[in-house]
Amino acid sequence: MHHTKDILESLSFIQSRTDIKPTVGIILGSGLGPFADTLENAVHIPYSEIPHFAKSEAVGHANELVIGTIAGKNVVAMKGRFHYYEGFTLDQVTFPVRLMKALGVEKLIITNACGAVNTDFNPGDLMIITDHINLTANNPLMGPNNPELGVRFLDVSEVYNKELRQTIKDVAAEQGISVREGVYAWWTGPTYETPAEIRMIRTLGADAVGMSTVPEALVAHHSQIKTVGISCLTNMACGILEQPLSHDEVIETAEKVKATFLKLVTGVIARF
Repeated sequence: MHHTKDILESLSFIQSRTDIKPTVGIILGSGLGPFADTLENAVHIPYSEIPHFAKSEAVGHANELVIGTIAGKNVVAMKGRFHYYEGFTLDQVTFPVRLMKALGVEKLIITNACGAVNTDFNPGDLMIITDHINLTANNPLMGPNNPELGVRFLDVSEVYNKELRQTIKDVAAEQGISVREGVYAWWTGPTYETPAEIRMIRTLGADAVGMSTVPEALVAHHSQIKTVGISCLTNMACGILEQPLSHDEVIETAEKVKATFLKLVTGVIARF
């Protein structure tokens, strides 16, 4: 459970470092961190300094909160996220989302790098998340509920806001960027899935699989933040191409689509 007192302590620390009041939040996945460097008048705050933040060492993540402006909007960006596979609790993984809510965030973009399960998709594609399948049998809202933060039993028929998804589609169309849409399956990691697991995940109706995003999306939805997710499909999931998967491939593909991604996200935030 997230305690109101902890959130307020983190909030007052952040407010002591910047006067910018963000209304848009973004969580940056593997290889997508450079978006944070495009923010103007930016303040960079290492997670290690923020009260009640976990300490992360994930590869390919910078681990700092960046608050600044872009496209006329005040934005708070998580450059690097906490993953369940690192051994963090889901409370630790999702605490930054509670902080975003306290800071005044109304709309959140969650991004990730993940594997394509749908064989019609290709590495380098961007996918708007329409819905998710939680395959971990765990949930960030388990445990006592803090009624100051949200309801005990949460309706999740629209975790990924339809209106915001449409905004992404509109901006992508104007920019000439093709985007996919699909269901994201959450797997704990840190192993990639086996070929048999990928066949199962495809059978269950998922188009992509990854090790993040779902806990943050659930807590954002619980916090009444309008949320949307964009996946960068960095590789075909295990067993599709008969070749082993590597983290280097993930970073390399994320690198290739970085410019497209930056342009799309900036355009989307301008509409928020």
